[in-house]
Amino acid sequence: MRKLSLVILLVALAAFAFGKTYVVGTSADFPPFEYVENGEFKGFDMDLIRAIADEMGFNIKIVDMSFDSLIAALVSGNLDIVIAGMTITAEREAVVDFSKPYWTADQSIIVKEDSDYTVTVLFGKHDIGVQTGTTGDLWVEENLVKTKILTGKFKRYDTFVLALTDLINGNVDAIVLDSPVAERFAETRPVKIVGIIVTGEEYGIAVREGNKELLNLINEGIQRLKENGKLGEIVEKYFK
Repeated sequence: MRKLSLVILLVALAAFAFGKTYVVGTSADFPPFEYVENGEFKGFDMDLIRAIADEMGFNIKIVDMSFDSLIAALVSGNLDIVIAGMTITAEREAVVDFSKPYWTADQSIIVKEDSDYTVTVLFGKHDIGVQTGTTGDLWVEENLVKTKILTGKFKRYDTFVLALTDLINGNVDAIVLDSPVAERFAETRPVKIVGIIVTGEEYGIAVREGNKELLNLINEGIQRLKENGKLGEIVEKYFK
């Protein structure tokens, strides 16, 4: 009976999705998860959502926008899906539904490569940058700004690229961002990681609240990719 119910569910999901095109929102300044190269969307998340679409029989159109606009665009109906290295939080879950987690990350503190700063850069009169609306933004505000541990400038940027540029140009002393992205920047830019903030964040794919059919479709796609090894191949491609 359980096997029959599962078959019926999978048939229903396939019928729901087949041939449909969903608008996928991302913020393509977050390598190795999403970025633009030669005019094409690349990265772990981009490969993942394309693989889910292929596995479950639907089409996607990817749209790039600022990270802090993604949830609003999803809620308003301008997007169907959001995948953008987005941490599952209670605040976000109050307005959208998330898939099962597909990645776990912490926060990193990065400074210029030739800097003498250590993790203590987060204390006192130092200038710290974050991307608006990210977990790093919320963590710094809650734990450093409101507690007055950080007394320097707290600067928010629309993208991590802008934050990184200001760091390299010496306009801020450090930036706080997700660890996998910090590691990629440390490999490709004149910056280094001086500390890890253990947050154990889980990334999820978001859909509009109540859209159970699409949520089930995405969760089934993630599960199939785990079982057939394709998810492992994507991980290996970007995180060797």
